[in-house]
Amino acid sequence: METIINFIQDYNWVLVLALIALVIVLIIIEIINRVEYNRLERRYKKLMRGTTGKNIEELIYDFTGKIENSLDDISNLKENVNMLNNKFKKSIQKYSIIRYRAFEDVGSDLSFSIALLNENDDGVIITGIYGRNESTCFAKPVENGLSKYELSEEEKQVVKNAINGIIVTK
Repeated sequence: METIINFIQDYNWVLVLALIALVIVLIIIEIINRVEYNRLERRYKKLMRGTTGKNIEELIYDFTGKIENSLDDISNLKENVNMLNNKFKKSIQKYSIIRYRAFEDVGSDLSFSIALLNENDDGVIITGIYGRNESTCFAKPVENGLSKYELSEEEKQVVKNAINGIIVTK
């Protein structure tokens, strides 16, 4: 026992320095632990935000249900968008109008032809012919940019303009 006491008396300054170093290391470890604890506590509070004492399993179950409902809603929205796109393809997307003088003895450009076409260039040409004594209006169907009925030059032009995106010509 005496040898241990002699060793401690001879090297007490070394032991004190070693204990001081050990205390410093322990203080550093404690600071690191506090920082990590605070970081984990912030993450936990963020995770538990808006809850009223529910456990994490219940929260995950609730969120899973909400996600499944959201996925169902997205699926329904996709179906609706596809349905609307199909309807939109059949709607009037291209149109054009030409005003012209059908007869030389009529003073103004009161006759007209209107082409109303969908995405596939299907639709109708509506023509109104104005004369001094009478006016006539008629329609001709159009399929793929062509009509099975004889078209006047103005009607051919209005279909071509509608296909090319020219709205009004005179």
